[in-house]
Amino acid sequence: MTTMNPPADRVATPVAPVAKTPPSAEADKSRKAAIADDMAMLRAASELTRDLVNPSARIYWTDFLASAFLGYAGVAGAILAPSTGWMLAAALVAVLALYRAGSFIHELTHIRKNALPGFRLAWNALIGVPMLIPSFLYEGIHSLHHNRTRYGTVEDPEYLPLALMKPWTVPLFVVAAAFAPLALLFRFAVLTPLSFAIPPLRRLVMERYSGLIINPLFRRRPPEGEFRRLWAWQEGGAWAWSTLLIAAGAFGWVPLRALLIFGAIAAASLVFNQIRTLVAHLWENDGGELTVTAQFLDSVNVPPPGLLPEIWAPVGLRYHALHHLLPGVPYHALPEAHRRLRDALPADSQYHKANYRSLPKLVANLVAGSARGAAA
Repeated sequence: MTTMNPPADRVATPVAPVAKTPPSAEADKSRKAAIADDMAMLRAASELTRDLVNPSARIYWTDFLASAFLGYAGVAGAILAPSTGWMLAAALVAVLALYRAGSFIHELTHIRKNALPGFRLAWNALIGVPMLIPSFLYEGIHSLHHNRTRYGTVEDPEYLPLALMKPWTVPLFVVAAAFAPLALLFRFAVLTPLSFAIPPLRRLVMERYSGLIINPLFRRRPPEGEFRRLWAWQEGGAWAWSTLLIAAGAFGWVPLRALLIFGAIAAASLVFNQIRTLVAHLWENDGGELTVTAQFLDSVNVPPPGLLPEIWAPVGLRYHALHHLLPGVPYHALPEAHRRLRDALPADSQYHKANYRSLPKLVANLVAGSARGAAA
């Protein structure tokens, strides 16, 4: 700080020196306050929800199987529809139902081993392989997004500071999802067999093209142990299915129109998920390490009374901020967990600051934020 002498025509009044806290002490005080804030939030959440951590097999299986059945019924209806109107109606049902069924991939990464016997196998057989999104693309990666010291950093595979990037980043983020089915088809039908024949290509495929990520700088490590076996049979199934799809179109085993409708439905469900991803966080972290509370506030809840979030953020995704606070609570228990925390915590609690009202408002905020970031 620069010190200025008093003008000559004035007499300087002696001032007692003000005690200043050393910068290191200030930083330590701030760090301790952040830790206390985190601990208070976590303690309240844990104490109020400790009886909600067990997944209900009946709810999981019923919800998933009904969604998958309705989704494929919609696909069949769209293919066999007698008119364009009926085709579009059936396709909409298929998109929403398959989107919901596909969202269970998120639950697979959090449910405890052996908590739901056979669920992972069933999900991959009915959704993961047929939609070319086997769970190994997400499992083993998503846990890094929940790591306290990696969230929002360059080591987080599921984070980009979208609110601070160029305005065209947001629409490009959505448009890219529309071409994901073609990219996945190429990944499994072409790159999988080629990579086993060419070791350097295999390393590249495993590092960069084996994960549902949004951070282009992230590099995945090779799988180990039991997960390596899970990866192997899931990738083998996706290779067989993708090859069969190409052969069916090339040799006319299935009408090209049917394949195109199925591909369009798959693309639409992925676009839907991409839009939902845009509002899962505020995307305002520039790469620094955040406290638990800061991570929570960078995430989004869209609680009741609105009903639409149950459609565009299914399987508990409307409580994404709460999920980051309590990742072990199953999706069907999140509404009750939210009610307990909402009623128990005071109005000035940080918990209430992560609650928002609607999808359009969140998207508008993100677009406006990226525009301000670009201007800055």
